[in-house]
Amino acid sequence: MENSVEFYRKEIYNFITSKFDFSGILETEIPSLSFYKTLETTNFSCSIYEPSLCIILQGSKEVSFGDELASYGRQRYLLSCAHLPINVKIQEASKDEPFVSLVIKFSLADVYDVIKSVGEFRTSPNAKSEKGILLGTINSELLELVYRLVSLCGKDKKYVKNMSNLILKEILYHLVLSENSGEFLAKFAVSGSIPNKISMAVAEIRTNFSEKLNIKELANLVDMSESSLYQNFKIVTSLSPIQFQKKIRLEEARNMLNSQKAKVSDIAFAVGYESPSQFNREYARMYGISPKAHASLGL
Repeated sequence: MENSVEFYRKEIYNFITSKFDFSGILETEIPSLSFYKTLETTNFSCSIYEPSLCIILQGSKEVSFGDELASYGRQRYLLSCAHLPINVKIQEASKDEPFVSLVIKFSLADVYDVIKSVGEFRTSPNAKSEKGILLGTINSELLELVYRLVSLCGKDKKYVKNMSNLILKEILYHLVLSENSGEFLAKFAVSGSIPNKISMAVAEIRTNFSEKLNIKELANLVDMSESSLYQNFKIVTSLSPIQFQKKIRLEEARNMLNSQKAKVSDIAFAVGYESPSQFNREYARMYGISPKAHASLGL
């Protein structure tokens, strides 16, 4: 089992690094699939994880979620079931052995379709909330499916589109039928469950991050009491709804600073801040640098 895991890991790593010359994030022709590569370790920085499967092919990283700190490398995978701000630090990376990873995004609707098709899979709409990320153990069956998906890159577009959808469904089948990841995914995907309602609340804030947040309206939207929404939101995301919105706003501002030549005050208003000075303070507190300095350095 260990040898076959290592075989597929090497095959995926070699395919990516021989076919693509890149640094940072590389989006592929498969919309759900992206790669990441760096030659250097990093300090902790905030990243927004979408519902996705994250696999490290070489190197390791440390993730901070709420009060918990965990390291993982090529023996484990990270599964996220919502848009979550997670602090990430690349622990192992060098010129000779770069950090290389991949991300496969999915929707909870896709997961639910798989759960329904399984038939006898048992889920409970009364499932209690849990944190929105899970670390699981890599096995050869999962890596074989991932290798099949990755190796589609560069092939005929029509073939890639049709086959990638089939393989993505196979990957979700594998995760749903695995004991730990299956229960985890079901909690968030089954309509009406508390974790599913929280994922809907997360998506609503993520979509309308620049608008003023009304907790009462949000609670009504997902059919929860305000107190239950607040309590369960914090369990899933490690943040309150207001804190979560702030993280999303600042991350969006950072992306805008990287890609647009706009005034800092204009970006502050665009992401929902009414006061540029407050935006400057909170941005510097989160990233350790002012937005103006960030823009001038082209970070």
